[in-house]
Amino acid sequence: MHFLPWVSLFLSILWTSAVVAVPSPTSTDKRASSPYVSTSGPGFVVNGSELKYIGTNAYWLPTLNTNEDIWNTLGNISALGIKVVRLWAFNDVDTIPTNGTWFQLIKDGTTSVNTGANGLQKLDTVIQMAEQQGLYVILSLTNNWDPFFNLTLAPVNNTVTRNYLSNNYGGMDLYVSQFGLQTHDQFYTSPTILSSFLNYTTQVVSRYVNSPSVFSYELANDARCNSTLPASPTCTTETITTWHATVAAHIRSIDPNHLISAGVGGYLCTDCPKLYPLTPAPPAASPAPGKKRRSQPVTKDQILRERSERRRRNREAAKRSGTLVEDGVQIRGRWVSTATKRQESSSAGALYDGSYGVDSQDISNIPDIGFSSFQLFPDQQSYGPDDPNVAPWQSVEQNGNQWITTQAQSASAVGKPAVLTGFGLVTQSNAASFVPFNSTIAPFAADPANASTSYGATSQEQADTYSSWLSTGIAAGLNGIVQYQWGQTNLTTEPGTTVSPPTTTGETPTPQQSTGESPNDGYSIAGSNTVQQVLGSSSQAIAADT
Repeated sequence: MHFLPWVSLFLSILWTSAVVAVPSPTSTDKRASSPYVSTSGPGFVVNGSELKYIGTNAYWLPTLNTNEDIWNTLGNISALGIKVVRLWAFNDVDTIPTNGTWFQLIKDGTTSVNTGANGLQKLDTVIQMAEQQGLYVILSLTNNWDPFFNLTLAPVNNTVTRNYLSNNYGGMDLYVSQFGLQTHDQFYTSPTILSSFLNYTTQVVSRYVNSPSVFSYELANDARCNSTLPASPTCTTETITTWHATVAAHIRSIDPNHLISAGVGGYLCTDCPKLYPLTPAPPAASPAPGKKRRSQPVTKDQILRERSERRRRNREAAKRSGTLVEDGVQIRGRWVSTATKRQESSSAGALYDGSYGVDSQDISNIPDIGFSSFQLFPDQQSYGPDDPNVAPWQSVEQNGNQWITTQAQSASAVGKPAVLTGFGLVTQSNAASFVPFNSTIAPFAADPANASTSYGATSQEQADTYSSWLSTGIAAGLNGIVQYQWGQTNLTTEPGTTVSPPTTTGETPTPQQSTGESPNDGYSIAGSNTVQQVLGSSSQAIAADT
């Protein structure tokens, strides 16, 4: 195993962590009755039993205005059979706000953690109530996306309050800018920033060492080389893998009880050098009853072969139904593939070549990382070429299914559990609220000039796609599948907070406006009984798979 030259800058921190390092709970006998979730080979175990689950995202939970709202939200989530809630355990600001919640001030190269009633005590409340409701929480510690840190670099959305959008909680770019640096990946490589981030991490993790409701500490949401700030030319997959290993080791030195996870998008690099190469498997033997044999690592040839086979099946089905669409050019009576199709046949694309600076397999194989994680957001990322012989939403569904099975295979090759930590599909009814993760504005918001434009799937297409992805994930052996995001109504409003009264400038809220909804960045399922039913039935199905 080798490291980049700049990693030597971290040695003092790593040696300090090593002095008090404790064994990683990455393998636990299933007969042990620990109240903390741990792993046993490729599965989760808690209280002596295997755990598979459906989860949901509610990044905004600690920002709700009353404890009653937090309690009712968790209660509604639990009532569906959902077992895990993923949320933001960070809330960074560069100016202390008048209203609302904040966890850390990052200003001019210094940091200050808010442990008061509108600070980490709000996170304490969420975790305590989750335990009382029989729920586990994934605590994400920072975010790759923070376009609000410098609004000269991105258009501003003045229609939403701070903490409404998932990318308005601070994060990596806020650290970089307030410490006077220039590129996004300096968050990973600057010793000063690393020290400050580890200090914040220590203050969060040390609060919950003995809390059984913590499922895992997620090091970052969707870490990659670039964000609103650009990447430097030297950022590689090894940069981000090394950062994950460093922070994971630090957390393990503080907390021997809980799992640690990465939170990456799942991007692979089939040909990149590995800091944590897979150990060659011993000669194949029959697996124990109920156990699956380890898979081989994902390869580019495999991805291309699977895409070609799916395309062939779709063409045959279209021929039988008389709806075949030829997507080439006809020469002397014969169809020849277009240049685009020929190019697709030789490249698996950015998902698999390390373009984002992420090698999920290598990160998952870090000893202190407890499980493999990935995400699925087709409105923000293409997961494969479109097929003209199926409806657009069916291409999205099929590409998503391939992404899920690929990720399950990658985790199996590492020998660890696999969790889809966020998936979502924007519907036409939610399109006006949709704000991409690296943006501050809604591109499809109501605009007379675009009144005839409809974006997104229908509600039924969303439900059908979710059902397909969930079924595929369960069949592929995923240990957890987490929908993005929950939606909650009848919440207490307070001006200048995440849930503010819906008023026009200069108006005073009426009693009828005294309640509001949880944030909606285009993915909320508030009022969607169909999606909630899908999640509820999938919760039963995945539980039956244990």
